[in-house]
Amino acid sequence: MPDPISWSYAAPYFLAALVGGYLVGSIPFGLLVTKLAGLGDIRQVGSGNIGTTNVLRTGRKDLAAATLLLDGGKGAAAVLIGSNWGPDIALLTGLGAVVGHLFPVWLKFKGGKGVATTLGTLLALQFWVGAAACATWLLVAVLFRMSSLSALVAVAAAPLFAWFIARDLQLVEMAAILAALVWFSHRANIARLLRGQEPKIGTK
Repeated sequence: MPDPISWSYAAPYFLAALVGGYLVGSIPFGLLVTKLAGLGDIRQVGSGNIGTTNVLRTGRKDLAAATLLLDGGKGAAAVLIGSNWGPDIALLTGLGAVVGHLFPVWLKFKGGKGVATTLGTLLALQFWVGAAACATWLLVAVLFRMSSLSALVAVAAAPLFAWFIARDLQLVEMAAILAALVWFSHRANIARLLRGQEPKIGTK
């Protein structure tokens, strides 16, 4: 049982870390870059998602790349900012960033799928764990050309990477929580995968 006095002292900092990470993660870069490029509202294109895969459906690979880097970067930025106050705060700011991307208050809590932000968060928390997850995503994408399948496999493998590479139980738990969030956000994709109806990368 944690000491109640120390917990009551730390709780406001943990809450601030979650909220701060959430605000960073809730910036809808996919929506912003497509609007700035004059393409209108990305939520009216393809799947209606604000993430990289749907931005790619506009035919603008440059905007999709920018969205990928910015969404991943905000997860990494949240962790790096939080790390100034210790590893526990870094974990919480990273978690907040992913939740913010999935459920941004500015978009009525309808955000992206959280893949790039999760990978960026993992890279900042432990580079080699994040790199292994990214490599897994890339390998599955090359083999099957399905972004959703790549994401599901990569995040599911992340807790294993966290254990075998870092031997860090806290990181294993965080990777498992992030994986659960990403899988939850891919409910519709999982249903389409099971029916054999999931579109491939680059499909307009």
